[in-house]
Amino acid sequence: MTTPGLVEHFFRHDYGRLVAVLTRRVGVRHLEVVEDAVQSALMAALTAWTENPLPDDPSAWLYRAAYNRLIQDLRRESGRLRILERAATDLSHPVSPVSAEAIHEDMLRMLFVCCDDTIPWESQLVLALKTLCGFSTAEIALRLFTSEANVHKRLGRARERLRRASPNVDTPPEKLAARLPSVHAVLYLLFTEGYLSAHDEHAIRRELCDEAVRLATLLANHPVGAVPETFALLALMHLHVARLGSRVDAAGGLLLLEEQDRSLWDRERIRLGAEWLARSARGNVFSRFHAEAGIAAEHCFAPSFPETRWNEIADLYAMLERIAPSPLHSLNRAVAIAEWRGPEAGLLVVEGLAPPTWVLGTYLWDAVLGDLHRRAGHSEIAQRHRERALESAPTDAVRDLLRRRLAAPD
Repeated sequence: MTTPGLVEHFFRHDYGRLVAVLTRRVGVRHLEVVEDAVQSALMAALTAWTENPLPDDPSAWLYRAAYNRLIQDLRRESGRLRILERAATDLSHPVSPVSAEAIHEDMLRMLFVCCDDTIPWESQLVLALKTLCGFSTAEIALRLFTSEANVHKRLGRARERLRRASPNVDTPPEKLAARLPSVHAVLYLLFTEGYLSAHDEHAIRRELCDEAVRLATLLANHPVGAVPETFALLALMHLHVARLGSRVDAAGGLLLLEEQDRSLWDRERIRLGAEWLARSARGNVFSRFHAEAGIAAEHCFAPSFPETRWNEIADLYAMLERIAPSPLHSLNRAVAIAEWRGPEAGLLVVEGLAPPTWVLGTYLWDAVLGDLHRRAGHSEIAQRHRERALESAPTDAVRDLLRRRLAAPD
């Protein structure tokens, strides 16, 4: 792996950890200073790791570099001397001063900080994805169906709120439960970016999926987070991770579900997903995560693509529409109905929709309509949707998949 590739890897792996650990030491009011220090450490790694051998512990190297830069930045303002006194530690040890368990706890703590209910909902998501996940503004904009300019505005509002906040990183216990839905949403988006990335060079980013699973597991073992919604979210993650090894071909291109080699699916992950799904069923709660985990389970336990219980999947998408109304869920229901009853039945679902502008501007709408019209024999209409879907596809990997899906005969 080249030096830029190594730095990219450790950026994805360590950015959130470094921000969480250092913010724990100096307080959330200085989050921007912490982020600048972490960015500086990663830039320093580009030079140092090119000119010298890779350090034995790159994560510890990045931690020390970021910490040293943070101390330098804080010294520039005399009013921050008390912070220096609290944060001072001996950095002469060659190993990282923070255990893996402590890092995960700090990241979970920062998730709850980012989901402060005094910060607008949209800004909470942007702040968490930028600060703890290291997402670019373009990646965030794509996931939230908004513009990069709006992402910058939302991030600015969130940071302004934190500048006025208490230096304490711990969220008051009585507020933890209220912030739980926002924490779930961030973990879901983190996992989604790993499962189908907006990054043009990486169709799948396994490290983001793994990080989402680690944090969700930690949340599930927290007294506040041990609720059916968390268990269902974990089930959903495990069931999707089980199929990651079959989702790309030898060249790294995405494969359609019907093209995947099911013998490559991770049976242990499927078992874990089923266990978490069963645990989530204890009680009277049925969330969007329950519905989505149920859909993933139907795919995982189907003997083959044709033998999939598409009627069950269509019913689960209908439940999902009622719980969390979205035209995207309606599109997915149309696809399931088309597999069950034929493309004309699927088109009836889509033709009854009045989608908002943001959906019409994505590749998803045209991709589904293009596929359904193609299968129904409406060649000219299918071609128009196909062209629009390919033009608006966010990455080359998605574009290649659409080209194959929308052009292949039945």
